[in-house]
Amino acid sequence: MFDMGPAHAFVAGADSAAPPLVLLHGSDGNETDLLPLADELIPGATKVGLRGAVVMNRGYGFFRRFPDRRIDESDLLNRLPGLAAHIHETCAAHNLAQQPVAVGFSNGAIMAAALAITHPELLRAAVLLRPQTPFSDDTWGGLNGLPVLILDGVHDERRSPGDGRHLAQRLRQAGAQVTHHELPVGHAITADDRRLARLWLEAITA
Repeated sequence: MFDMGPAHAFVAGADSAAPPLVLLHGSDGNETDLLPLADELIPGATKVGLRGAVVMNRGYGFFRRFPDRRIDESDLLNRLPGLAAHIHETCAAHNLAQQPVAVGFSNGAIMAAALAITHPELLRAAVLLRPQTPFSDDTWGGLNGLPVLILDGVHDERRSPGDGRHLAQRLRQAGAQVTHHELPVGHAITADDRRLARLWLEAITA
């Protein structure tokens, strides 16, 4: 099982018809960070907040970076099978019959993108807030129409211009059904992010 330290945060939902939300926090975060966001995205949905296994200065992350901030792809790849297994086991343990929607922010959005690429059968959809491409190689495929929403900040000081566009293009080439928005904001999640994600989820889960 994926080593996440203390147990994940699980909040049972009142709406059994809603798909569960699996939440992946940003750098220096923890398993409860995205619970308030999830309440807005699909009210009544069951929520599973994951805690990354990498200890950081003020919290946790899902993978390591090099000192120059490049993604340590080997570390990320090594953590993916355990994370996927943990999500599957957690959903089974709580009798969640529907595939979950992954919602990731920053570090967690990169990990959620990697999950979508390597384990597309695990997810109903993915919401990626401030992601970047997790892998440098181009040999992706088999996403079979997986719905993916990418929300970028034009003034995001923690991303290079075009990071989200590049990921969106590569996911489309791999077979995902991608919706991509660039907002006039920075790295933090805004009201526009919440509104667009909520409307998109309403449309794909109707």
